[in-house]
Amino acid sequence: MAVVIPVKSFDQAKGRLAPSLSNGDRRRLAHGMATGVVAAAQPLPTWVVCHDHGIARWAMGVGASVLWRSTPGLNPAVSAAVDFLGTIGFGRVIIAHGDLPLATDLGWVGDFDGVTVVPDRRGLGTNVLAVPTGTGFQFSYGACSAPRHRAEATRLDLALRVVEDEALGWDVDTPDDLTVFDHQGT
Repeated sequence: MAVVIPVKSFDQAKGRLAPSLSNGDRRRLAHGMATGVVAAAQPLPTWVVCHDHGIARWAMGVGASVLWRSTPGLNPAVSAAVDFLGTIGFGRVIIAHGDLPLATDLGWVGDFDGVTVVPDRRGLGTNVLAVPTGTGFQFSYGACSAPRHRAEATRLDLALRVVEDEALGWDVDTPDDLTVFDHQGT
């Protein structure tokens, strides 16, 4: 089992938070959250998918391998990463976004033979997803991706598990999401 974490440039991350945070604060936030997600993947082999040299250097610095994508795009990047990991012998891949500030353990997500969907706390987005390799699973990240990922598992006749997890369900996309730090006392 392996973990894939797609990460875009920290300098361009979290643009929707601009009304609440400066460029520097958004960069630090994105860096800190992504570093925490890599740590939550341990001890599993972890790859960061990126198309930014700074992200690649950061990933290697935190102990992750790098899967370089020459063109941006979340769905093609994740699909290529899962395909690659399947060709080198991994039978399951966990895909986790880098903006999960409460993530502490990702390994349990992959302990199911079929597809595991961990939606965001609203039940709409897909924060963490585990899939078997070699199935042709079509990723459909974007608004309301969780229902599409569930439908894809059904289309492929793969067992499906949906887990609502408080820690992995909290991502940071909008200013309202920053309240997670109030709950942490930070």
